[in-house]
Amino acid sequence: MASTSSSGVLLFAKSKVYVHPTSSAKDNIPGFIALVRPPGGADKDILVAWVPESQLRSDEISAYMRVDLNMDDGLHATREVLVPMPQLTSISSYAFAVPMHRIYSIMLRPPSLGWWWGSVIIHTRSEDVIPALFFHDAESQSTILQQKMRNKTFTPFAQDGDLFWGGDQFMKYLRKYTIVEKSTFEQRLYLINPDPDDLLSFSPPNARVEKVNNDSLSKIIKDARWNVLERLARVTRFSRRAANEVMGNSPPAVRAMLNVPEVRQLGDDFDSARVYLAKWAMSISEEAERNKTKIVWTDVVGDHIGSMAGDILSVDDRVERRNEVSRDEWKAFFDASGRLRVTFSEVKERVFHGGLARDIRSEAWLFLLDVFPWDSSQIERQSIMAAKRDEYFRLKRQWWDDIDRQQVDAVWKDQRNRIEKDVHRTDRNILLFAGEDTPHPDPDSPFANIGTNVHLEQLKDMLITYNEYNKSLGYVQGMSDLLSPIYAVVQDDALAFWAFVGFMNRMQRNFLRDQSGMHRQLLALDNLVQLMEPQLYTHLEKADSTNFFFMFRMLLVWFKREFKWDDVLRLWEVLWTDYLSSQFVIFVGLAILDKHKDVIMEHLEHFDEVLKYMNELSKTIDLEETLTRAEVLFHRFQRTVDAIDRKNREPSNPASFPTTPLSPHPSMNGHVGIGLPGKTLPLMPEAGKVIISDVLRELLSKEVIVVNDTIPMEGYES
Repeated sequence: MASTSSSGVLLFAKSKVYVHPTSSAKDNIPGFIALVRPPGGADKDILVAWVPESQLRSDEISAYMRVDLNMDDGLHATREVLVPMPQLTSISSYAFAVPMHRIYSIMLRPPSLGWWWGSVIIHTRSEDVIPALFFHDAESQSTILQQKMRNKTFTPFAQDGDLFWGGDQFMKYLRKYTIVEKSTFEQRLYLINPDPDDLLSFSPPNARVEKVNNDSLSKIIKDARWNVLERLARVTRFSRRAANEVMGNSPPAVRAMLNVPEVRQLGDDFDSARVYLAKWAMSISEEAERNKTKIVWTDVVGDHIGSMAGDILSVDDRVERRNEVSRDEWKAFFDASGRLRVTFSEVKERVFHGGLARDIRSEAWLFLLDVFPWDSSQIERQSIMAAKRDEYFRLKRQWWDDIDRQQVDAVWKDQRNRIEKDVHRTDRNILLFAGEDTPHPDPDSPFANIGTNVHLEQLKDMLITYNEYNKSLGYVQGMSDLLSPIYAVVQDDALAFWAFVGFMNRMQRNFLRDQSGMHRQLLALDNLVQLMEPQLYTHLEKADSTNFFFMFRMLLVWFKREFKWDDVLRLWEVLWTDYLSSQFVIFVGLAILDKHKDVIMEHLEHFDEVLKYMNELSKTIDLEETLTRAEVLFHRFQRTVDAIDRKNREPSNPASFPTTPLSPHPSMNGHVGIGLPGKTLPLMPEAGKVIISDVLRELLSKEVIVVNDTIPMEGYES
């Protein structure tokens, strides 16, 4: 790092703060954000600096890390750590050092969907262009330690539900040395040592009006409005310039993809869909690098299991769908005390292959969704039911009776409005939810002039209560789609709520901010298509569709938009059994692809064509045929894995492998494998083995994947 002969006092340092010069992660530059006091300098002379790691010697890195990690309840030790004064250099155009008195404002963006890393954008009074700084908290040892201190988990949320990230520490230390005022007009904007005009311009209109004395009210309002627009434009100009450094280098094909009408429509319905694709687009540049260890189904693999193909395909693949479970059959499952006289596995097998009659769903679903234990008696279930009702109404009263929160808490009111907006557009074609024949109970609601009905209000109340029950996850767009069928069947708000809780225990991984849950499921589908439908996968690669975005909505809400209402009820109860796999939903997706693969390969050549075609399958898919096909594919997959494992256990026999040199896929650098990137050991062709990935093996498990420490998704931020 270039420096003068003098050294400054390092007041604050935070590691793993990156500059993102391009949209490719491989170009990210790690460094330290720091506060450095010059020799003999006042607080206003303290430098706010970002220094790349590459410009620091090893002893300087140690000094920065020592300050970063030397914390006691968030405060650094008083012992001074001296470092060379940071300066701009020719080595990197991104390094900077700005005196505190030259900083005008800071735009703060906590981690959220659409903004994968928390970031700060510093605006100087001279309008210098300073790069946006991104806090990679998952890599920063000090942030991880602080997270553990707060709630003993790796989730960034403290016990009070507030988000903790590296930017919080930066702003905390900034406040020690200068005045920081949060704008009440723009929530993410912080003014640094603002003058009275700044404070007036960035305050709410009513606050500005209160400061007038004898001046003309209309003139003051006009001037204040102009000041706000001018200053916001100034801030926005900085922010846009910094953001363009990140997104401006996106490939034209990616930008075109994000503008596909079907993508925009999915984004309107589910924020998480738009965000998933945006995140995928951001990483497209490094996809080529990852392909070096990507799952590949090559001729080598084909040769390896070629001898097993007869065994895999010779088994009779016919499966039998049966009549639904009737009320009489359901009653026969239980003895006089209400306990099962058969095993719950037998019941699940019956439901898996036939589904349930309408008149027993309201009872049977409570077993499938873990409201009632399978080994309970009728008397025990009555006791559970009473306790569940009491607990539901206790949770509901926590927000129902909190008048202050309903009237004052802006965050809570915004969440309630989001819930109500989603509820009023969910399944309105179903008679139970149709119509607005009831006056709205809340005059401040955006639907106050439209009206409502009692069932919409019940849905809204249950989702607000779930927001109270699961504070770490809260409400996320798409949950109303999951709740409405349960409520329509159970017709009891308290029991429906706890059935919804049971459903969400397995579904909440779909709504994690870091997209890890959805990513893993789509990766499993990616692996599965490569293994079971290699020709289709090759075509999808050519069509730029191996992000499997066209399956995002289907998996997110379990095909709620793809099947007719009655078929959705049947599909969900089949999936809830976990009879063959707790992730049988992946095989339902595979079955739909298998059904339409010929059309896709022969006629669809581009991403938007595949997406449009798959979207237009909505309400046209035959459920029973799909479930039959999915079961056949599952058994074939199971036999394939068993055969590969059996082959791998056999002693190596050189005669069983080709004697001519093998030609593996060029992207594998001479390696062959089926597996999760970074987790599967690449395998030399001569080893004669194929490795099945972790995500594929998970498809054989009946154990439900439950996420306990949730990091919820938030609304998309453009």
